[in-house]
Amino acid sequence: MNREYHRWYSPRLHRDMELLIFGHGGAKVLVFPTRDGRFHEYEDLRVTQALAPKIEAGQLQLYCVEGLADETFYCGWRHPADRMWRYLHYEEYLLNEVMPLMAAKNGHPCTIAHGLSLGAFLAANVAFRHPHLFRKLSAFSGRYDLTHGVEHFGDLFGGYYDQNIYFNTPTHFLPNLNEGWRLQALRSMDIILTVGRDDPFLGNNHHLCHILRDKGIHHQLHEWDGRAHHGSAWRRMAPLYV
Repeated sequence: MNREYHRWYSPRLHRDMELLIFGHGGAKVLVFPTRDGRFHEYEDLRVTQALAPKIEAGQLQLYCVEGLADETFYCGWRHPADRMWRYLHYEEYLLNEVMPLMAAKNGHPCTIAHGLSLGAFLAANVAFRHPHLFRKLSAFSGRYDLTHGVEHFGDLFGGYYDQNIYFNTPTHFLPNLNEGWRLQALRSMDIILTVGRDDPFLGNNHHLCHILRDKGIHHQLHEWDGRAHHGSAWRRMAPLYV
């Protein structure tokens, strides 16, 4: 299997950023890690291994990026507004540095946004905000409203709210999306969500699905037994849904 390591200084984030590429062709998959994961987490969890037949057959090419959770949503010393600004700079890095690299290396027309746990939020948010750039979203075990507390997962902004949080919370901005190119692009996207029946984010997944149905956006929600919020479950999900 082709494996490439890339590192460069990002002028948008003012720091070095690293990523891993797996595969030589096929649909391009932008892979986001969990809250505590790094760019190599997907490989560490052996999800890459689970997808090896598709990767080696030239059906998928993975681009595994950093998530920067400790600089954005989970950066407790930053004011919530500054956490969001850091996240927006991170999105600019994805759109203007990572995705051009993907396009230069691989001309396949399909790009997939994919992530695990917090990475599922990152994948869904960038795909819902920029649906013209993605053909598919595959999000595992995600919470799509970081202001909504459940179990020990609290409001990541401590009650603070502004327009940047609104426009980066799918369950907030999607209900108010009007007819236009963005909604049409979302209706053309293949959207797959997975969550465990005992996962604390199950209700939030149902809420997102209700919003998507109301907007005429086709999607699939696959509920797995138990919590299913761990590597062994994701290894079984990936060959089915990515």
